[in-house]
Parts: sequence; structure tokens; C-alpha cells
Amino acid sequence: MPATVTLDPLGVHCIFSDGSEYRRPLRVRRPVELPRLARTLLEGATDLVHPHGQVDSAGGVDLYLTAIRGFTDWLVEFGFSGGASDLTRALLARYWRQGVRSSQESALRAMLRCADDQDQILAPDVRAFVDGRLFNTGERYGSHQPYSEAEWARLIRTCRDEVDRAFRAFCAAREHASSADGPGAALRERTAHHWLVLHHGPDPLVNEMAERGSFPFRQRYGVGLRAVLDPLIPTLDVIIAYQLLFGAYTGVVPDGIADLGLDDIEWAGDAKILLSYVKGRTAAESLALSRQATRLLEQWLDHSAVARRFAPEELRPELWVRFTPGGTRAGERWLAKPGTRLSICAWVERRQAVDEDGRPTQMTGDDGLPLALHRHRIRTTHDALQDRSHWRGSRRSTLDPNRSPGIEGDHYLTNTTPAQREAVEDIIAQAQEDLVRRALPPLVLATAEMADLVENYPEHMKRLGLDDNALAQLLSGERDVFTAACGDQLSGLHGPKGKLCPARPWVCLLCPLALFAPRHLPNLLRLRAFFSRQWQQMTTAEFLPVFGPYAHRLDEILTPDRYFSEHALRAAAAEVTDSDVELPLRPEEHTV
Repeated sequence: MPATVTLDPLGVHCIFSDGSEYRRPLRVRRPVELPRLARTLLEGATDLVHPHGQVDSAGGVDLYLTAIRGFTDWLVEFGFSGGASDLTRALLARYWRQGVRSSQESALRAMLRCADDQDQILAPDVRAFVDGRLFNTGERYGSHQPYSEAEWARLIRTCRDEVDRAFRAFCAAREHASSADGPGAALRERTAHHWLVLHHGPDPLVNEMAERGSFPFRQRYGVGLRAVLDPLIPTLDVIIAYQLLFGAYTGVVPDGIADLGLDDIEWAGDAKILLSYVKGRTAAESLALSRQATRLLEQWLDHSAVARRFAPEELRPELWVRFTPGGTRAGERWLAKPGTRLSICAWVERRQAVDEDGRPTQMTGDDGLPLALHRHRIRTTHDALQDRSHWRGSRRSTLDPNRSPGIEGDHYLTNTTPAQREAVEDIIAQAQEDLVRRALPPLVLATAEMADLVENYPEHMKRLGLDDNALAQLLSGERDVFTAACGDQLSGLHGPKGKLCPARPWVCLLCPLALFAPRHLPNLLRLRAFFSRQWQQMTTAEFLPVFGPYAHRLDEILTPDRYFSEHALRAAAAEVTDSDVELPLRPEEHTV
């Protein structure tokens, strides 16, 4: 069996799909409460472990053990002393309604369900209750808000200063150690310390301190163990700074960064890296690193070279290999695990500083409190800054294809800075104005009389703000462009205000400043002929987005007897030769 219940002590023994073995007692420091019920629940938990279930890690098994401990402790306080068959709906409801975490409630329901499938120990009404909906559905996580520009700048500056300072110390120590012949008798000199670490690694020094004690070690070397090791062996603080900075430069998810190995780094040329990483719940993904991220990764590979050389063989392929002189509870000194949440919080606490004016300078938030460091917010801020820096085409090509559109929108795309929101609102306003302009009827004057213009289009005159002199220029042709007469060529509707409008000839068809008169008919017909030639060489999908709205407006203006008589249209058509030479086109706009 891949997972079994151990009786002495009561616990579980599991073998996961990767061949790793995991043995864990239910209790360590005090006896197991309600051992009969606890054993039943453990038997249900073993049925949930791979290959029978989806649990395939130590963390997953620990969740079920935690649920068992919490449930049995509560039952003892409540006065319950029976087994699983004595559980009632009221008892389970009372326990779950007190605010148990949704994950523990789900785990307990799953164990009871599996145990009942094996031995039918639950009453029918209790089984139906266990199969029912959860009392605690869990907190719905809100969207990750990006850091403010000031917080982001402090985060980057703090991490950058730390990694650069540590790397400079590393390079200097390695150079001193390489130039020395050996430690000789000068063990109290820093060069001797560097030589020992570079040639023998950190393990002999740690063993020596463990055998002799801290005070004799300090007498012999003149400093403590950390002072000897730190220049050449990166500390956890330095690794945290590297990982945060790498996440800020790449936008890779935290679990993807933590699990990186040397095999995931593929060089595409001399200065380009293709990084492969895996999110915990999805398939493999890849990312071409920017120049900034590539240089940071190169620096870390060089910085960790000494530590990697003395690490155990199985850990050398890991990217974030590190050495812990004190070791873990299991006695491990070499690790490739990411820093815990507590270690990261402590790292932030140690980096609180303000300038002489009381403004925060390091890992301090805009509220004056220690910066709440959330690594998923780093990814969100990276995406937000990428959107603002330059247009990258379709956003779906740069985001995680394994997330649903709902998750993408809730957690990443809806998180915008004030500057971004202002830019988006400006784009929306411009689009709405463009739709309104397209809906306005064209200003067409069938005659050259000013009286007709003022009488038939008073709202246009008010909107354009034209005086008598301007109206005279408009009707006389002094303000003519290729397609129409322009109410104000310096208005800046399609370009910078105060400069001549740079719009192409067909753009005037939808411009609210354009006035179409009989003298413009030849050019309007030349433009129609141009559209016809473009229609023949372009597909429908290509033509409609580029010329479709303008062609529709042109057909509206040139409809016989709507604005101009059929005779006037025929007379103007006689002047058209159906050639690109007739229009002011750029080279790339000519018909092939």
C-alpha cells in the first residue's frame, strides 16, 4: 500500500509517486485524543493518497493530520468520547459552524466519506450531511493591487543595493583567496578565511565550531562563523533579495521562481536566456528574459558558484541552492527551498529606514508601516508597468494561458495605477467622441451661397464658431484641402494643436470640421475610384477596418440627387482618370 496507518505511534506512512517516503505521527508531545475515532479518520486519509487519491505530497498529508487534531481536540472539550459511528448531524454542524477553515472542513468531510465507503460506519442522515455543501466556503481573495510607484522604486532600490553590495564583497573575497598560497599560520586574517572557504567549503568550519564551541572558534579566527562564511557563501537575506528582484524583472510567479533549476536555463546566443518554469498547478511555460533579467541571473550564477561547488550532488542542479550553518530541525545544512514567510517578514523588518526629512527610503510603505511584501503583487505590478511602458500587441500573448479570463481579469488586468486609469479613461473618451462624430451627418452645401449655409446648418455654424470672415474663406476655397473645405486646419483633431492637421485625405470624410461643396466633387470621385482599386487588391477583412467607415460616408455624400444632382456627378466624373497620380498618396499607399 502506498499509504498505511501506523499504530505505534498512531500516524501515517506514505510513499509518493516520486518515490519519496513520508512518515508522520499524529501527535508528538502528548497522547492522541480519541484514538479510535482518530484511527478511523486516518484510514480514510490513506485512501486519499496517490494512487487512490490526488494527495501526493507531504503538505497535502499534513493538512489532513491538522484537521484530525483540531476535530478531536474540540470533541474532547465538548465531552464526546465515542467513535465515528456515534457522530451526529448536530455535532458536526456545531463544529463546522464555529468558523473552521474551509480547507479543514473539506479535509474532514473527505476522510469521513472515504471511511464510510470502506466500512459503512455513518448513519444515513449523517452520510447525506457529510456529502452536502460546505458551511465555510472560504474567503474570496480580492484582486492583487499593484504597488505605488514610490513603493516599487524603494523595493527595487533596496534589493538592487543588497545584491550589488553582496556581489562586490564576493568578488573581492574570491580575488583575495585566489591570490593567497594558503592559510598558513595567519588564521585570524580575512584572506586566510577566504582561502579556507574557497578551497574546503563551509562544512569543515561548521564542524569545527560544533566540536570546539563558539568561544574557541572566535579565539582562533578572530571573528564568528558567519563573518568567515558570508562573503563567499550567499546568505538567505541575499537570496531573498535576488528572488524578489528577479520576480520584479520577469513577472514570473513565485512558485515558478522557487522551483527553478539549471536545466531550466537555455542560452539563446551570448546574451539571451530562454527560461522554462512550471507553475504548481499547470504545465510548463517559457519566457525570453529581458537584458536586465539576464544580467541578474548571470550575476547570481557567478555569486553562487562557490556554494554550488560544495553542495551535495543532488542539490547542485537547483538554482537557489543555499547553506544554513545552524541547520534545520531535520539536520539539513544545504537547502534549495525558498525562504519561509516569517523569514521574509523579518527581512522586511530589518530594512526599515527614513531620510532626514522622515520620508521612507527602504522597505517602508506609503503609510509609514513596513511594506506588506506579497510576491503575487510583484507580478501584478510588473504586468501593470509593462502595459504602461509600451504597447505589446495582444495582451493574451503575454499573460498566463493556463488562467481563465475571469481569474486573469480579477487578479491582474483590473489592477491599475491612477495614471493608468486616467489614460484608459482618456482613451474611452476619445473613442466615444469618435463614435459621436461618425454619427453626425456630413456638412454638404449644394450651392456656394453663404445664406444657404447659415440657414440650413445653424447648429454646425454654432459648433464650429465661425465668424463672417471665416465663412467667406470657407466658401471661397481659401480653406480647401484635397477632399473638403476645413473649418480650422490648426484645431488639432488629428494631430497636435496649433499645427497643420496631418490626416490622410479620406479622414476628412468623417471630420466634423469638413464642408463638402460642388467644387470638391472631382476629388471625391477620385477618392471613390481609389477605394475601388484598394477593394480589388485587399481582402474584405483588410479593407473594412482601414477604409470601410470612410467608403460608407463617401457613398452617402455621392448618392445621386441627395446632395448633388446626377448631372453634377456625371460632369465631375468626366474629370477622373482612375489613377493614383490624381491623389496625394504616400508610396506605401499606391495601388499595386
